[in-house]
Amino acid sequence: MNWDQIQGKWKQLQGEVQKQWGELTNDDLDQVAGDRQQLEGKIQERYGKTREEAKEAVDRWLAR
Repeated sequence: MNWDQIQGKWKQLQGEVQKQWGELTNDDLDQVAGDRQQLEGKIQERYGKTREEAKEAVDRWLAR
């Protein structure tokens, strides 16, 4: 799935994102609104990851 598809289905995919990153709140996911950079930023913030670690985590999630 590419990121354009994720943006288009963001509301449906929020549950999957929350399963992967359980520390993200519903408010966080509403703020992200399908924006990859926002998602990576929230992952960095909540999990104390570097920018590269957050990007890699999102890449792995996309690949599955």
